[in-house]
Amino acid sequence: MRFNFELTEPNPDSSSRNSLTPKEDILWVPLQNHPLFTSPTSTSPDGDAAPQSPSNLLAWDGTSRLYYWDSNLRCLHRISIRLGDPEPSKVLAASPSKVLQTDVEISFEVNKISINRNGSALLLSGAYGLCVMYLYGRSSSKDDSIICRTVSIGSQIYFNGRNLIHVRKVSWHPYSDTHLGILSSDSVFRLFDLSSDVLQPEQEYYLQPVEPGRSRNAASICPVDFSFGGDHLWDKFSVFMLFSDGSVYILCPIVPFKSVYKWESVLEIYSDAELFGLKSANPVAVNNSNLAIFWLEATFPELAHESKEGELSTLRAHPYAIFDASLCLQGPLRKVCHGVEDEDLAVRGAECEGHAVSFLYDLASKDSILVTAWSGGQLQIDALSDEIQPVWTVGSPPRLRVNSHDHILGLAMLCESISGELPVMKLDNPHDHTVWLGHPPPLLRLAIVDLALPGKTESGSHISMFADPLMPERIYSVHDGGIDSIVLHFLPFTSQSSGKDETVRSPSVHPVLSTCQVENSTPSPLCGFIALSDSFGYSWIAVTTSNKECVVLEMKTLNLLVPVHVDMKKESASSEEWTNRNPPDFISKELLSGPKVVLVPQGSPNLRSVAADSIEGRSTLHQYLNLFHENYVEYAHKVRIPYGIYRLLLPFTRLGLDIQVYFELEHHGPQLKKIVEDQHARLAEAQEKLSKVVKKQSGLENRVNHSMHRHNLLEQRLHCLRNLPGVHKKPLSKAEREFKSELDQFTRVELDALRASIDTLRARLGRFRESSKGDAPNQHRKIAGRNNVLDAQISQLKSSLTQLSLVNSDNTKKVKLVESALKNQEISR
Repeated sequence: MRFNFELTEPNPDSSSRNSLTPKEDILWVPLQNHPLFTSPTSTSPDGDAAPQSPSNLLAWDGTSRLYYWDSNLRCLHRISIRLGDPEPSKVLAASPSKVLQTDVEISFEVNKISINRNGSALLLSGAYGLCVMYLYGRSSSKDDSIICRTVSIGSQIYFNGRNLIHVRKVSWHPYSDTHLGILSSDSVFRLFDLSSDVLQPEQEYYLQPVEPGRSRNAASICPVDFSFGGDHLWDKFSVFMLFSDGSVYILCPIVPFKSVYKWESVLEIYSDAELFGLKSANPVAVNNSNLAIFWLEATFPELAHESKEGELSTLRAHPYAIFDASLCLQGPLRKVCHGVEDEDLAVRGAECEGHAVSFLYDLASKDSILVTAWSGGQLQIDALSDEIQPVWTVGSPPRLRVNSHDHILGLAMLCESISGELPVMKLDNPHDHTVWLGHPPPLLRLAIVDLALPGKTESGSHISMFADPLMPERIYSVHDGGIDSIVLHFLPFTSQSSGKDETVRSPSVHPVLSTCQVENSTPSPLCGFIALSDSFGYSWIAVTTSNKECVVLEMKTLNLLVPVHVDMKKESASSEEWTNRNPPDFISKELLSGPKVVLVPQGSPNLRSVAADSIEGRSTLHQYLNLFHENYVEYAHKVRIPYGIYRLLLPFTRLGLDIQVYFELEHHGPQLKKIVEDQHARLAEAQEKLSKVVKKQSGLENRVNHSMHRHNLLEQRLHCLRNLPGVHKKPLSKAEREFKSELDQFTRVELDALRASIDTLRARLGRFRESSKGDAPNQHRKIAGRNNVLDAQISQLKSSLTQLSLVNSDNTKKVKLVESALKNQEISR
């Protein structure tokens, strides 16, 4: 079907609308056969090497438009698609695609793109740059493309050439079209509002998971990933932080200014705070709930007006921050105990290897699922066993940026973890002992999935995850070996609320796509993946490779969560019924042996002279007929000979025997001949195989002799090697193996984390020095206390840097001492 028009987005610029209409006709083809993905690949300006970091160059606006970033031409392709039309299993794409160009040159390599909620802006992120491309632009006079306005985000903080701060994760906020969340290597989470300022963040949260002066591993202060919460109570105001050692922390509440939320969802948590918090007998719960209610009423002033309850459907968040309190970094989240206090409450499971690489929050019905991916190829799947509540640290005021009317424009605060030991959370704790007490929610371990990834490198595997848009119980993991589907069959709180007594079932893992053609081969990387779905319940996976190949897979969503029950009794009965219905086609050994041998009863010598009509003749004949009837008639039933024939043969015993033998030979002769021929054929085949074995016997004897000779040589070499010094080493004990694993962990993770921390502190120190130099002419306008605060901060940073350097040197000396001790031990042995 062909069309000569294309639907356009609403935009006041009339020139932009005209530019969206292509001059040539549109041809609808399957997405995998689109000319964009079937054309030959040209050489990229940066070489043909695939990017080392995981990339995703596909994005979908949720309706009918697919976006693909071309790394070779450095442009964006917009493809109009049809889901399930005309056939439910197909995805059609419009050809040709529309080309969107940036109005500024993109000087960095783009490895990820993502689109905002309303489809008006696209994020272009890379290792050395971060830009936002607005998808509505003007037509180009040179070619049939659209020039889109492109702005750089946070260039003064991340990519100014002097800072060593790296971006760990960038994501659009789910409740705002203009807010971006960025987590960087300096342990700072920032929210940018693109509608007001793209250079300066709206909100800054300095994460401090470890108390100053406490000695812990460096991996616990290196952030890796974050995820926004879903539409469930306080989860919608929460941000989950993942650190390199696998620990998970929560920041709540975080709300972008002017973001929009549903009235019912906000009213639900407001009523919950009044019902369970204010009426609690614990003063800590009353204080925490008072702060939460005060924050809700200031952020959403409409909650105080009960008359507007039926008139409003959404609420817009107002800028607000408690003047004498900062958010508490809740965590690390611990595993829940099953009635008995566990000695080891470590977050990291014993089955997980390496360090944490990515994180996913998935809301499945009433359960909040947290999935942590490890570099060793494992997925740690947990569920929150309690609800999230907001927690503030009173006495730590935030820093606010206001305008001339004292309206808040931005804020920054230091988020510290709770000091002291956290209480042990148990499943049988009463409800009053957990609600609004400021404790982080514990984790309920659902499963640990080992993906068994091929070809693990020293740095580990790159794993990214995303949930199915139609069935949140299904999670897709994208890694070096392809794509896997993990289906959760057990959700604890969903099953409990529905009243179903379901048994705990482990998740099922199914490979969706494999990039390894053969075993032990190098996998071809994926550079784009997206999950598509329509309103009729159909779901697809679209994948692109580095060679610009596209694969579209239809995903089944029905009967995935239904357990399969097999009735063994019914199945056995049906098999017996099938056997009786179709009897085996073979000849019984009893039938082939013929009727039983009948011993003729002894008679008198003058039996031939006895008349048949006499009393003695009749008795003898009756005795013979009974024997014939008991034996031969039974055999006749087995061979299925008509009984009427035997009735004719009854008076003639000898003649009946001859006819019976003739009938058996005539009936079973062809079948016996076939069996004999089959046996002869098998005999000939066996003789042929024996002849081949005889021919190969000499070769086998030569190979055996050669193997024996090689075996003797290897024994001689082994004997010589045993005489060498240093070979009589004992296997490592359990304590030595644990110490060796700690050294390996320190070498791979801790040193990198320490270097990243030192670089971050140096970058901060450089920024403070530059800011102090720039403010030197205006020092006379500032109060005297400001210089003291700045000097104190600089001195604190210098002391922290010095302390980290000392820790690094001490650890290096310890490693050298351990290595020398091991060498001395080997020499002594």
